[in-house]
Amino acid sequence: MITYLATVHKDNHSDYGVQFYDFPGCISAGETIEEAKKMATEALKGHISFMLADGDEIPTPSTLETILTDADHQDAIAFLLIEVSEAILNHQLISSP
Repeated sequence: MITYLATVHKDNHSDYGVQFYDFPGCISAGETIEEAKKMATEALKGHISFMLADGDEIPTPSTLETILTDADHQDAIAFLLIEVSEAILNHQLISSP
C-alpha cells in the first residue's frame, strides 16, 4: 500500500472538503469526516486510474512538511491518510513537484 495525505477544509456552512497536494484537481467532499474520507478514497482511485490511462506518471507521496509549505493546505482542519494499493498503481513512481 502507498499512503497519500489529503487535507480537509471546512467553512461554517459547508461540507468537509478534501484535496490532495500530490494530485492537483483531485477534490472531494462529505457531510462528515467519515464520508469525506470515503469519497476522497474513491476520488483518488479514479484520478489515478485516469492518469494511468493517459500515460501520466504517478507522483511519490509528499511529506507533511512539504504539504504545509503550500498556502492552499495551511488552513487544513484535519489530515487524512488515504491508502492506494500498489496493484492499482502498477506504475513506476516519480517524485512530486
